Amino acid sequence: MESISQFFDISILIRVLSAVLLSFTIGLEREMTNKYAGLRTNILVCLGACIFTIISIYGFPEVAVSGNEMGTRDTARVAAQVVTGIGFIGGGTVLRHGATVLGLTTAATLWISASIGMACGAGMYQLAIIGTVFSIITLVSVRMFEKNVLVSSTKNTKRLKINISCLNEHSEKIYDYLIENYNHLSEISKKMNKNDENLTKINVILDIAGKKPIQSMYKTFQKIDGIESISIQEFNE
Repeated sequence: MESISQFFDISILIRVLSAVLLSFTIGLEREMTNKYAGLRTNILVCLGACIFTIISIYGFPEVAVSGNEMGTRDTARVAAQVVTGIGFIGGGTVLRHGATVLGLTTAATLWISASIGMACGAGMYQLAIIGTVFSIITLVSVRMFEKNVLVSSTKNTKRLKINISCLNEHSEKIYDYLIENYNHLSEISKKMNKNDENLTKINVILDIAGKKPIQSMYKTFQKIDGIESISIQEFNE
């Protein structure tokens, strides 16, 4: 046990584990809402930020300048680059199609995951926990506010969840059609079908007005080539 404790620094292990656990809660919320960056992405971003912060603090010891004079180290040098570097990852989750921009919330979530990881790496557990709690509250409560207050304030508006299974060669056309023709998209994702390599899954959540929106949308999508199956239902979070 003594040799193990000498090999492993318990305080560093706690920092790494706290980063994994806290980022898991944020990634779980993203995964449950079918976002591009889910559990694995948020955990890896938070864990990486934590490790870089630990390296920044402990990886560069003081060095002798002349005689007994010791040079000071800049503990923020590596950690500061995490703030800049996370922008490249976040930028990859942002989609723009004409005037429509999607994925900004997911990019912001990765940004906050990185900050929580840095807090864990610095041993600032209270700040990390507070940041995680308020991040979850913001992601969940604001979405509920948008659904129950903003959306419901518009007469005959319903939030629908659409799951489309289409042929791979038609997936781009159908994906573009959805973005171009439906302005009130809450989220949209596209990924390969694991059970059939010839099919692509497109999942959409959108707000639409009308007395019978589900029936009208089924009629609309029946005219589009390449759709193998489609399900449309009211989305209740």
